[in-house]
Amino acid sequence: MHYSLFIRCIAEFVGTAIMVGLGNGSVANVELKGTKGYQGGWVLIGFGYGIGVMIPALMFATISGAQINPAMTIGAAVVGNFPWQEVLPYIIAQLLGAFVGQLAVVIAYKPYYDRTTDAEAILGTFSTIDAAGSSLNGFVNEFLGTFLLVLGAVAMTADKVDSRADFIGLGFLVMCLVVSLGGATGPALNPARDIAPRILHAIWPFEHKGSSQFGYAWVPIVAPIAGAIAATVLWKYVFS
Repeated sequence: MHYSLFIRCIAEFVGTAIMVGLGNGSVANVELKGTKGYQGGWVLIGFGYGIGVMIPALMFATISGAQINPAMTIGAAVVGNFPWQEVLPYIIAQLLGAFVGQLAVVIAYKPYYDRTTDAEAILGTFSTIDAAGSSLNGFVNEFLGTFLLVLGAVAMTADKVDSRADFIGLGFLVMCLVVSLGGATGPALNPARDIAPRILHAIWPFEHKGSSQFGYAWVPIVAPIAGAIAATVLWKYVFS
């Protein structure tokens, strides 16, 4: 069945909201003081983000492709697998979905945001921060992680045999990437997952809020897009 662009954008909006809500919800559970998962560890975050990507992919793959990531959308368009005229509507839907998903996290965890005095821990529940304070290190990690994410996604879905099995594999891939390569930056692997929550962080009146670190914000936008393009170009011109 072919869905209209409007319906597909709604699917991208809802899918991205679910991804950010579940993913950053797991970060909030670990980082915010007083939660049941407080200081639960990085594996808990990896699990939350892996499942957070898997669920909307399983829900909306047959409607919109469940891209839920501007880097994925742009990478697909570069190699001719997605129409350029639909790129901007998809990205707008993804950004709005990420904002709403993060807003849900803020509302759900408000008492714990109020208790948390560590400004960097609060920011970490919204967006990425390079642990070494290096934009170069952040760029390398975001590029590599997104390259592996998109290459894996394209490879797993190329045979078009069983999309649901493919997206279960994709969830495990995201989980692995967060656990293995995510220690440096967060990670984002997705421009919408970073910039939309970062904007919400900037405007929400937290008592113990620090800087939203917009000076670093270009890294989780540019590096994932570059990594996604590299992955889709490699797949198209070498493996397909």
